[in-house]
Amino acid sequence: MGKKLYRTEGAEAKLFGVCGGLADYFNIDPTIIRVALVLVVWFGGLSLWVYLLAALIIPRKSEVYPGY
Repeated sequence: MGKKLYRTEGAEAKLFGVCGGLADYFNIDPTIIRVALVLVVWFGGLSLWVYLLAALIIPRKSEVYPGY
């Protein structure tokens, strides 16, 4: 069974859990993803709408792994 992309929940999620889920998927520290996201948004390469869209599309961890 391969890796699945999901949003983190609970204390791991800072806003919607998108960065935490991406960090788990790529096996890196979530802080790196969060800092990169802020820099990309700040310098105009990514809209916050993309982040919000990802929060709506990517399922929560409990939906991907029932019983979590």
